[in-house]
Amino acid sequence: MRAITLDRDGAAPTARDDLARPSPGPDEVLIRVRASSVNGFDRKAADGALRGSMDYRYPVVLGKDFAGEVEAIGGTSEFRVGDPVFGVLMRSYLGDGTWAEYVTAGGGDGIARVPDGIELATAGVLGLAGATALDTLDALAVRPGDTVLVAGATGGVGALAVQYARLAGARVVATARPGPATDFVRDLGAAEVVDYTGDLTGQVRALAPDGVSAVAHLAGEGAPLAGLLAAGGRLASTIGFGPDQHPAAISIFGRPERGTLDRLADDVLAGRVRMPVDRRYELDEAPRALTEFSGALGKLAVSMP
Repeated sequence: MRAITLDRDGAAPTARDDLARPSPGPDEVLIRVRASSVNGFDRKAADGALRGSMDYRYPVVLGKDFAGEVEAIGGTSEFRVGDPVFGVLMRSYLGDGTWAEYVTAGGGDGIARVPDGIELATAGVLGLAGATALDTLDALAVRPGDTVLVAGATGGVGALAVQYARLAGARVVATARPGPATDFVRDLGAAEVVDYTGDLTGQVRALAPDGVSAVAHLAGEGAPLAGLLAAGGRLASTIGFGPDQHPAAISIFGRPERGTLDRLADDVLAGRVRMPVDRRYELDEAPRALTEFSGALGKLAVSMP
């Protein structure tokens, strides 16, 4: 089996074609992977930033998202061989990953059927970023008329957060650099855009003198953003800014549960939201994709042979 691996502590990601194809356990299915994507989690795993919080079981196959067809079933399953599926691996360790020709999924992993009308290449970029965006917006309980600041609007999570906040009837203020990034978030539905490289506080206060109703904290420092909240405002953070740092803050860990994945797929199929893809890479190019992750407008997709 071909895969992208970390072979030892401190090693760079590399392509290998000598790994054994995994076998599904009693509550698992074997998936022939056709598509995946790059997430911030993958960058952290490759850089060794998760040592101490997760066990690295070498060789570590990188990758969290997957889309493909069920190849084999280890026991009783609601899925059948040939079913198109997508989701996210949710393991307590690093070892199995989706930047590979095959992966097993089941148990605590997020997995759902890909509905007719959605290509596997699209489903492969949805799981983790989509679940995180939905969990963020659900935590913020956005209502019509709210002003929502999305800090980190140009990434995969941010792109969907902008769209879901707009669908909820909110006025969306997005952070982005001037130029293509600003055009990108406006196209997604942001009513206002502020340049995070400038006086962010001053720009937001000019747009919302009494403060914003909610903040999706996906990038940047949390404390200054919390200071922009109106009375009773809410902040949801995906990067570790929680109630210990501010009473209005909630820490978010994306949970790709079945219902969440089904909702994402339904919304994409109906055209309510879309997941922009900045660039696409073949499996062997995935290590380069990691180096080009920062600054991407939307997702970086990975395709399998």
